[in-house]
Amino acid sequence: MSKTQRIGEFVAIEREDRIAIVTFDRGDRINALSVQLLHELTAAARELRQDTVTSAVVLYGPKVFTAGADLADPAIRERQEASLLERREMLRAGPDMCDAWEAVDQVTVAAIEGFCIGGGVALAAACDFRIAGRGAHFRLPEIPLGMNMSWHTQPRLVNLIGPSRAKQLTIFGEKVASEQALNWGLVDDLVDDGDAFALARQWAEKAAALPPVAVRMAKRGITAAATALNAATTFMDADQFALASTSEDHREAVSAFLEKRSPRFTGR
Repeated sequence: MSKTQRIGEFVAIEREDRIAIVTFDRGDRINALSVQLLHELTAAARELRQDTVTSAVVLYGPKVFTAGADLADPAIRERQEASLLERREMLRAGPDMCDAWEAVDQVTVAAIEGFCIGGGVALAAACDFRIAGRGAHFRLPEIPLGMNMSWHTQPRLVNLIGPSRAKQLTIFGEKVASEQALNWGLVDDLVDDGDAFALARQWAEKAAALPPVAVRMAKRGITAAATALNAATTFMDADQFALASTSEDHREAVSAFLEKRSPRFTGR
C-alpha cells in the first residue's frame, strides 16, 4: 500500500515498499522553479535523507520536467531591490536544492519529459541517473543571457560529460536533443515520449531489490570520488551570478530577447 506525503503546495512524496516517487508540479505547461518550489524540493530531499525504509527515488514533473527558474516569480524580482548581503542569502535557494538532492543516500532517478532547461539541468545533474523521452531536450540559457551557470552545476556536468561537452552545453546555450544527450552521457537511457517515468521506476525497482546498505555505501563512495573538488571550484558561483546579473550585458541580453533582436555585447 502506498502512502503520500505533501511537502508544501507543489511537491509530493509517494512511498511504496522501498521506492519513493517525488512529484513536483506547478500545474502549468512549463513547471518553472519558483523560489517556493526550490524550498519544497530541498525539504523533500532532506526528508528522504532521513528515510531508512526506501532505497530508490524517482523524481519527475508529470507533464514536463521544468523550464528552469521562474523569472516571473515576485520572490526572484525582489532580489533586484535587495542589498548585496540580502541578495547573497536569497541566491542560496538553487544551490542548496541541488546539494540536498546530491546528498540523498538512496539511488535517485530523474524522469525527464519535454524540456529540461537551466535549473532543470542543474537538478537533473544532481541525481544519480536520468531517463528521458525521445522528444525531450536540454538547454542552459544563462551565458547568452549575460549570467553565469551557478547552482554548483559546472563540476557536476564535467563529471558527467567531460570538459569539452560541458563547455558546449554551458557556453553556447543551444538545445541538446535527447539523442545527443544520450551520446554525451548526460542521459542514461531513452524511451518513447510519455514513458520516461515508467522506465525510471524500473531502474528504481532494480536498485531497491539490492542490499540497501551496500548500495548506499557504493553510491556515497562513487559520489565522493567524483565530486571531491566540486565545493572548492563552485564556492563563489552565487557571488559570480550576483555580479553578472548587474552587468550591462545582462540588461542588453534581456532587452534583445524581449525585442526579438540580436544582442550587442560590450563586456560592461
